[in-house]
Amino acid sequence: MTEPDAAFTVLIQPLGRTFEAPDSLTVLEAASFAGLRLPRSCRNGTCRTCLCKMTAGRVRYQIEWPGVSAEEKAEGYILPCVAIAESDLVIEVSGVQQI
Repeated sequence: MTEPDAAFTVLIQPLGRTFEAPDSLTVLEAASFAGLRLPRSCRNGTCRTCLCKMTAGRVRYQIEWPGVSAEEKAEGYILPCVAIAESDLVIEVSGVQQI
């Protein structure tokens, strides 16, 4: 028997919607399962379409070096398409669609 995935709550501002992000999915995938479409294109960390600011929380990446500069990382920017939540998150995203 395997242990269930850890899941964290993600709050999208300014929309005010929350969703659960298990540690088995990227933030982008978890949002999709929750009926929210975040801006996206490549889904592999290179195009930067999904770039958004994380104002609270911690993530890890599926790839060694995603398309975020050191300065952007220091300012809190993340790529949800390759980011996996390691804690509850607050992210600022414009253009979110409810599906």
